Amino acid sequence: QGASASGLSPAEAVQLINRQKAVVIDVCEPAEYAAGHVSGARSVPLGDLEQKLPGAVKNKALPLILVCASGMRSRRAMAQAKKLGFEQAHSLKGGLAAWKEANLPIEKG
Repeated sequence: QGASASGLSPAEAVQLINRQKAVVIDVCEPAEYAAGHVSGARSVPLGDLEQKLPGAVKNKALPLILVCASGMRSRRAMAQAKKLGFEQAHSLKGGLAAWKEANLPIEKG
């Protein structure tokens, strides 16, 4: 709702997490995920998305917020997630960089 095709802003993503229990999926490589990711995000690398996403998120009605470093891979991931039946898949515009700029929580490890 109101989210542009280019993705959600960090503030819109936070609202979706708080109001609709959106699941954050980090599509970066495992080493990038370990170096820092959105607090609470689950790691499902883009290359494994089709195999692993359905197992990682059983409820396809939940909104998904796909995150990568800059927003490029998460846009591709969003298209894949929609093909898998996750109608409410969104990409975080600007990726982790935008999230950090907004001073939102990051986890490492």
